[in-house]
Amino acid sequence: MDNDLADISAFIQAIPPFDQLPPAKLEQVIKLCTICYLEQGVKLPPSQCQKNQLYLVRKGALIYCDHQDELLGKYSEGELCSVFCAATNDLPIQVTTEEDTLLYCIAYEKLIAIVQDYPAVISFLSHSAAQRLQQKMHQINEDAVIASSLMNTNLSQFYHTPVATITQQSSIQQAAIKMSDLGFSCLVVIAELATGNQAVGIITDKDLRQRCIAKGLDYQLPISTIMTANMLTIDHNSKAYDALMLMTTKRIHHLPVMKNNQLHAMVTITDLMNHESQNATNLTHIIGKAKSIDELSQISKLLPKLQIRMAKLGTTADHLGKSISAITSAFTIRLIELAEQKYGSAPVPYAWLAAGSQARQEQFAHSDQDNALIIADDMEPDDEKWFAQLAAFVCDGLALCGFIHCPGDIMATNSKWRQQQKVWHRYFQQWVETPSPQALLNSSVFFDLVTVHGDSQLLEQVRSRLLSKTKNNTLFLAHLSKNALALRPPLGFFRDFVLIKDGENKNVLDLKHNGIAPIVDLARIYALSEGIAATNTIERLQQAAGSPSLTKASAANLIDAFQFLGLLRITHQANCLQANKKPDNYLAPKHISKLEREHLKDAFKVIKTLQDSRQTAY
Repeated sequence: MDNDLADISAFIQAIPPFDQLPPAKLEQVIKLCTICYLEQGVKLPPSQCQKNQLYLVRKGALIYCDHQDELLGKYSEGELCSVFCAATNDLPIQVTTEEDTLLYCIAYEKLIAIVQDYPAVISFLSHSAAQRLQQKMHQINEDAVIASSLMNTNLSQFYHTPVATITQQSSIQQAAIKMSDLGFSCLVVIAELATGNQAVGIITDKDLRQRCIAKGLDYQLPISTIMTANMLTIDHNSKAYDALMLMTTKRIHHLPVMKNNQLHAMVTITDLMNHESQNATNLTHIIGKAKSIDELSQISKLLPKLQIRMAKLGTTADHLGKSISAITSAFTIRLIELAEQKYGSAPVPYAWLAAGSQARQEQFAHSDQDNALIIADDMEPDDEKWFAQLAAFVCDGLALCGFIHCPGDIMATNSKWRQQQKVWHRYFQQWVETPSPQALLNSSVFFDLVTVHGDSQLLEQVRSRLLSKTKNNTLFLAHLSKNALALRPPLGFFRDFVLIKDGENKNVLDLKHNGIAPIVDLARIYALSEGIAATNTIERLQQAAGSPSLTKASAANLIDAFQFLGLLRITHQANCLQANKKPDNYLAPKHISKLEREHLKDAFKVIKTLQDSRQTAY
């Protein structure tokens, strides 16, 4: 092999997807290469090259724009430009050399003939960065479904039969006696017909308490008086996951199972929870019964184990984030309940708020806490003591459960963030109308708020007024965009990763601040631009898709990038936890495969493209 071919070979064999080819196939590909040198400002395809060529940038850079000359992205050293592979004269984009550029040109049809036995290589060549990332996330989501134990477990492994029943003419007292004797928490109510027994309703412990005892009803009334008619049921061939989703959505704990339209068995939420003693539903249930902070603290030690388990099962970052956030809310609610037992009922209505990742349902195990309080405007000065005690009890309790105090003091224990509703209205008005650096920092935190406990209308009224001020407010959104774009993906000009150069985290990438946070910031800006009330990043992007702020394609690309970065993050943190190390967000590229590094670069490219577009808009 002469020197020129050796140089081409050394370069190409390190570039995905060619790194997947055996030496013999790689040699055939290299023989197809021709070298093309272009000066700055030349449009592709160059006149000296044939049509249907794949271009590999050896040195220099290409830029591609739409017909309105809006910048869509760049090709830098080591990147493949495949837009001219298909035979078409009406391309939706134009590609131009940004500087003097050296290209390797490969006849596409001949290349495909060489690699026809390598579908992964063909797929890589025929898709853009965004499409490759989308394909990867589709595969990951399918794997997550396959890995889900409940998703693939038949309901028959959980339900119990026969079902305890009682006739609809029986009295409430008779039902209570039968449930006590059997040790069951529900009975199915049946009607005795000539054609056989027919299930007509269900009676539970909760019905006895709320519909009979609490209302002082006569225990001798027929059970049909307090039963739930038109009960929900599920077919015996269903998966356990279907039952879990139905019970969770409808907030029920007992679900009759039907076979051939006849009552066959019963499954309860407890049956499903016991399948995995450390699953999120079970933890939430246990937290709600805890009698003290010490007990809650012991339960919190299961959180890292849950995160490891979910990561190893192949769950998505979105699912994990929602599960951990729900558990954190359960800890918070139980602490509030314990505080109210200690200090008495609240003097006026209030809302305990979560901010940050918990509010966005994107929290991982034992991150720091961000919270606040909105108190009704009719609070008296003497009432402040009660709310100060509540805040101290809950925030200190969360800290004992592993959710450390916020380093920036964004907590309800800070009187600035424990205010009446009218003060919060004033806060948001000032931040929007006078976007100082501190106001923009506050905006990035407090525009992501949800009510964890209390009167949710207190927050919704504040949010509604806020969104009316931010929608189409170009000056404020321009300031917020400029502030948000300070965090950039760690890609150098030649598409190498820009790694942290020194300190404790040398030669690593910060997945959170340079990858995930920029997408969170963009999604927040899109939501505020369009008056969207959602706080979850994926939901914001989905709802903004197709709006003047964000195209559907760009929204889908950002969601794929967000999910892929989240997947890398939860896998990395699970590895840290298993090694008894504190979980962090610093990933060394050498610890992931070449293909994963390419997908990571694709994700960063998607973010950079949308950031550049946002920057151009203002």
